[in-house]
Amino acid sequence: MNFPGLKTSRPLSRRSFLCDSTFTAANIAAAALLPVGRGFASVGLSSYLPAGSVESFLNVRSFGALGDGTHIDSEAINQAIQVASRAGGGTVVFPSGSYLCFSIRLASHITLLLQPGCVLIAAESGRLGSYDLAEGAESAPNFQDFGHRHWHNSLIWGEGLEHVAIVGEGTIWGRGLTDGLPQSSPAAETMGVGNKALALKNCKNVQLRNFSILKGGHFGILATGVDNLLIDGLTIDTDRDGMDLDCCRNVRVTNCSVNSADDAICVKSSFALGYARPTQDLAISNCYVTAAYRLGTMLNATWEPWVEADGRGRNGGIKFGTESNGGFINSAISNCVFEGCHGLSLETVDGARLEDLVITNLTMRDLVSPPLFLRLGARMRGPAGTPVGTLKHVHISGIIASHMQYPNASIISGIPAASIEDLSIVDVQVEHSGSDQGPATLPENELGYPEYSMFGPTTPGQGFYVRHVRGFHLRDVDIQTARKDMRPLLVLDSVAHADIRSLRSNSGPGTLLASLTNVSEITFSERNVSGSTYIRAARKLSVR
Repeated sequence: MNFPGLKTSRPLSRRSFLCDSTFTAANIAAAALLPVGRGFASVGLSSYLPAGSVESFLNVRSFGALGDGTHIDSEAINQAIQVASRAGGGTVVFPSGSYLCFSIRLASHITLLLQPGCVLIAAESGRLGSYDLAEGAESAPNFQDFGHRHWHNSLIWGEGLEHVAIVGEGTIWGRGLTDGLPQSSPAAETMGVGNKALALKNCKNVQLRNFSILKGGHFGILATGVDNLLIDGLTIDTDRDGMDLDCCRNVRVTNCSVNSADDAICVKSSFALGYARPTQDLAISNCYVTAAYRLGTMLNATWEPWVEADGRGRNGGIKFGTESNGGFINSAISNCVFEGCHGLSLETVDGARLEDLVITNLTMRDLVSPPLFLRLGARMRGPAGTPVGTLKHVHISGIIASHMQYPNASIISGIPAASIEDLSIVDVQVEHSGSDQGPATLPENELGYPEYSMFGPTTPGQGFYVRHVRGFHLRDVDIQTARKDMRPLLVLDSVAHADIRSLRSNSGPGTLLASLTNVSEITFSERNVSGSTYIRAARKLSVR
């Protein structure tokens, strides 16, 4: 089978988990009656196991899965999962082949092993069948998008499970999934249309390792209320979100590559569970995020550049928000690479606490937005009476953003009623195209959807635009522009208790170091800035 971004299936070797026999109805019935904890051998299943293997392995072909890319195999796969589950758990093996499927329902203590050459293909809903229905659509609180509050209408889903894993070097191809865009109406999704490649709700002790996702629907992965989650070594090449981690605790995302038209790695804390629950104790490390390449061409390593004519978006990046009811607490991002996508966004606009976050060692190239976007807003999509959230105790260091055609400043903005607090940004190098003009001020837009474009196409400054912040530390910042840019390096508006040291740029004499409005208790060091002046005085301003 040929499709973008993947190789054709390989024939099985003699050592593969292969069984040509059909799993009999008598054995299925016997296995269904097994008490939890008993093995497969007691009901005559040992002949369906690979030679020399432990008896907790079951081959989907033994249950009637053909893997020919034509027949629907999800019924056979679900039988294998249920048999393993009733025996107390086990590994369901997918040998090389193309498995055309509707909904696959996970169970506790089950591992899906996707062997090399295995492709799980999302079938198109219609003549051959349909996906499980989106649950509770009529009663779910309308505080988040449709796709965020439904899980069962997915290629693979699980709810209320524990000790679940999907591992191996196979691929999940969401060929028949909807992307959840406006033309894909929620009404259609409640009628058996698939929306996501993988969806998990209220699960714990989950591992996702080493497989690939091509064209994952609205979400390649949607994990909501999942605790103790490891995502390691995945390659995701998709036309919407790569992975959304919502209301999760103790999460590790490592060694992943995501090429996405929408958010690549998106951390959220929505109201989809019916109550506000934070995402906390999260670490993202050693990941690559991009929107620079056509769908499937990162996965097959042909690296065809993104073209606007494809009609595919170009977002990518790593983002906390926009769904932000519960909070983002005690987390870290380190050693990640951004290419041809959005930068890093930290957003809380629905009442969430975004607190205690460390970000270090990010390299960015050819960004389509500012390197950093921090927003504390008051959209307040959530229960009535929820107060505005907080954004505080954030440390960012070691950022390099080069070859940027996008000429605008990183934006850090609270609102008049709620300031960002205790923010430090250290060791930043930015190289962009430069601009010959910018607005005098940016609109507050307190209720708006949080993204850099909410403030308009250009910024007053060329380095950082900082507004409604209390406790701000900026040090060792170098702004380089490809053409002369007379905008100030730094714009501070309604900022208190700030320490600004060692700003550098290639701007010539007459370039403004900073524009200051409604600031107090600010300490400046103008070392290494030649010919710069202040354009507006501030109370309790100290210059060294």
